[in-house]
Amino acid sequence: MFRNILLLFFVFLFSSCISNERRLDNLFDDYWRYSLESNPMMATDQGVHEWNDRLADTSLDGLEENYQRNIEFQERLSRISKEDLSSLQQVNYDIFELQIQNAIRSYELNDQLLPLNGWWDYHATFADLANRVPLNNVEDYENYLSRLEAFREYNAGYIERMRRGIEIGFVRPRQSFDDYLPSIEAHITSDVTESRLYEPFEDFPDSVSEDDQSELTERAQSVLSETVIPEFERLLQFLEEEYIPAAADEIAITDLPGGEEYYKHLVQSYTTMEITPDEVHDIGLNEVERIRNEMMEIIEEEGYGDDFDTFVEFLRTDSQFYAETPDELLKETAYVLKTMDGHLPELFKTLPRLPYGIMAVPDYLAPRTATAYYSRGAADGTRAGYYAVNTYDLQSRPLYEVTALSLHEAVPGHHLQIALQQELEDQPKFRSVAGFTAFVEGWALYSERLGLEVGMYDDPYTNFGRLSYEMWRALRLVVDTGMHAKGWSREEAIDFMAENSALSLHNIRSEVNRYIFWPGQALAYKMGEIKIRELREQAEEEMGSEFDLREFHDVVLLKGSVPLSVLEDNVLNWMNN
Repeated sequence: MFRNILLLFFVFLFSSCISNERRLDNLFDDYWRYSLESNPMMATDQGVHEWNDRLADTSLDGLEENYQRNIEFQERLSRISKEDLSSLQQVNYDIFELQIQNAIRSYELNDQLLPLNGWWDYHATFADLANRVPLNNVEDYENYLSRLEAFREYNAGYIERMRRGIEIGFVRPRQSFDDYLPSIEAHITSDVTESRLYEPFEDFPDSVSEDDQSELTERAQSVLSETVIPEFERLLQFLEEEYIPAAADEIAITDLPGGEEYYKHLVQSYTTMEITPDEVHDIGLNEVERIRNEMMEIIEEEGYGDDFDTFVEFLRTDSQFYAETPDELLKETAYVLKTMDGHLPELFKTLPRLPYGIMAVPDYLAPRTATAYYSRGAADGTRAGYYAVNTYDLQSRPLYEVTALSLHEAVPGHHLQIALQQELEDQPKFRSVAGFTAFVEGWALYSERLGLEVGMYDDPYTNFGRLSYEMWRALRLVVDTGMHAKGWSREEAIDFMAENSALSLHNIRSEVNRYIFWPGQALAYKMGEIKIRELREQAEEEMGSEFDLREFHDVVLLKGSVPLSVLEDNVLNWMNN
């Protein structure tokens, strides 16, 4: 009798575990389905073409619905016993919980009322639509035209959100818009055939007949002239006449209503750490001091004694450190990355299948965007990842920074990590696009240093460039928190960065503007890199001769993008097995 009762107990326990696993899988599936349906462009990127003719609902009502759905997902998760799940599913549970909590909290703190952050804002992303969707047949072109038509409603939703921000005083600072409007004006053309969005109608695939080409072209000209270009004009007029006049005079997000709590949330959300702005600031000061000492060693070895300013002025002004043409800069970048490609097997057991390419940053973005950026490829392998190099103002793009920057943005940085994550097969779908900034950017910064281990910094100038880039990320910890939590002015931030790095003054000003426009995000890079390096050093020390760097990198990367606490658990479990 006792044996039967015990057997029934174990059967019940096993079925309960299976039930919890199934309920969690169902929750993940439902969330993924909703994510794709509510974000049709993400669905297209993921190779799901059910909504290829749509754009997302950007209205306040649409965001409220999304908020309520997230609360429902959170409630469903709370009814699942985490303790009864497998260790892998417990990790998925924790990541999903954090992701939902952050989304809910962001909405409650009015994050949705600040849709512009100066970094691939919605109008700039939309202008790149032709490079993000399939255009292989008539149906694809019709879907593309439907999305062009949907820009009216899409744009209206964002303007509605910003108007609500004006009503409650939750707005971006006026200084952020000094050079912003040209990124919109570039898409207002009197001749629709000059629009970037018209390019697909200048070169059709063979599958589209001449009659269809004629009809599609006529429709495109109509949609662009009657809908798309007027909407860019509408956005420009709104910013000029309503938003910028109402923009905040102060640069600190903490000066806005509810801004102090919002900034604390941003700090913790981007770093995935329970940490305060003051703690981040102090970590930054310590890192600045450490890196400064390493930079001074190079300066002394090069015969400049302790004269940091003179050495940096030499780097900023000597012609040997600057490309004369955009092609020269692109070729130097290609050479660096092709060299690193040959070293990747020394550092990694697992490499992605998806290739990457190099391109110049589009002209309309170049004057006000970063030195470089990475655009992920399509999950179905139909589009490569791309590393975009800013060839605008070549005197602000020193060649001694090319190695560190390229390793960060392409391989072994963003492309390698993101492409691997897209190709993982043993994870819930929602994790294939999960991007915890501290992990993603922390890995990319850590990747810059990997170049040291394979001899990529083979002269003092490129190594100083690497240190300058590391210093740049350490300075962010000080400057972002300084401006948003400690009352620093923009000029104080610029001066602090100029005194402690070899970055060009153009880049420094652009970066400080970025931190003003997009508070908290830039903190993630250094905080994530510090954690990865700490975990590696701990593993090397405790494992001794058994430590395998290629295995370590698999442990870090093959669970996808995770919060830093989960990364630490993953590494510790590997060390103890």
